[in-house]
Amino acid sequence: MSFRAVSAKGVTIPQPGFNKGKLLKPAVFIVCLLPFVMAVAGVATSRFVDPVESLLHITGEWGLRMLLITLCVTPIQFIFKWAAVAKLRRMLGLFAFFYTTVHLATWLVLDQGLNLRDAFESIIDNKYITVGIISWIGLFVLAVTSNRFSVRKLGRRWKSLHSWVYVLVLLGIVHFIWQVKASEIVEPSVYLGFFAVLLIWRFVRMVKR
Repeated sequence: MSFRAVSAKGVTIPQPGFNKGKLLKPAVFIVCLLPFVMAVAGVATSRFVDPVESLLHITGEWGLRMLLITLCVTPIQFIFKWAAVAKLRRMLGLFAFFYTTVHLATWLVLDQGLNLRDAFESIIDNKYITVGIISWIGLFVLAVTSNRFSVRKLGRRWKSLHSWVYVLVLLGIVHFIWQVKASEIVEPSVYLGFFAVLLIWRFVRMVKR
């Protein structure tokens, strides 16, 4: 929205106004960072019985949530005709990478004590960790190629590369499902169902083209 002033001669003079769009990114940035801040505060105030396990759970969950939220950008853009939301896609994707990286670092540093030999054996012996590492490597590739330089350099291949995010999200959900107990399967199943809805929407849109 902008405000305009009228001069004595009746000429409309543009005046600087308040642009709500400029607040969108900073507001979303703060909201996306809140889970991490709250997790760190929880550890600092000894709120968690098992701080390492809690950090692993929180960062892993929010990494997956951020990925799903990132995939929601295009449907929201088309269904609600909200073009501005597209500007949030890169930031949301980078937050997903941030949370998954903190998740990995927590496991490697705090859980494994930086014992690379034990960590490597765990990756080989536990399929859910194997899948998680593969997913993180894929996210790393997408994160480092999310800039404008990579878009120009890769050309059409950039879209093909970043469409792999769907596979990486599925691997993240599988990573979650394989590590929980049977009594805890509901939550990852909800994520899987939500992901399936996003895939169906994408498929229907491709067919209509």
